[in-house]
Amino acid sequence: MNALIFFINYNFFLDKHDLFYNSGTKWRKVGKILDNSINNLFEGRSRHTLDEKGRLAIPTRFKEALKSKGDSSLVVTNSNGYLVGFTRTDWQKIKEKAVNFSLFDSSANVLIRYFISGAKECPLKQGRILIPPDLRELGELKKEVVLVGHLNSFEIWDKDKWDNEFERVKKSFAKAQQSFSELGI
Repeated sequence: MNALIFFINYNFFLDKHDLFYNSGTKWRKVGKILDNSINNLFEGRSRHTLDEKGRLAIPTRFKEALKSKGDSSLVVTNSNGYLVGFTRTDWQKIKEKAVNFSLFDSSANVLIRYFISGAKECPLKQGRILIPPDLRELGELKKEVVLVGHLNSFEIWDKDKWDNEFERVKKSFAKAQQSFSELGI
């Protein structure tokens, strides 16, 4: 009888040890994934030149963010006078939310008809993407552009338009800075 109790307790101990050991391993992996998702975001600003075909060099730090999500393509779409680039993973999240929009919600229809319908997959080849002509036109992109990290996405601006936008946000930054404490920053 004591041997049976010992066996049951011993197995429970092994199972419990195995559970905790494997659980720790799993949580270490989750922690690593979370660290990578925070560390590999689209950050910073950089100036670039579009070549005559509309190819755009992607900065190394943006390529690292793309690689961390296992993507070799970006999804680029139009926004309000500029373009926005997403990893396919993050674009998929947008689509999953948009598919549930009401057909009778006029704001949702505007979003789908303009933002989502404009999306094009742009494969990364030799560190560059080709921005299709229709998107370059909608983004009013000329030769010089600025890439602006936006964490899970990045913006592609015509340089002159970006300079104007940056001046606008720079002037309103002091007022906006007051609300940062509400965000916990």
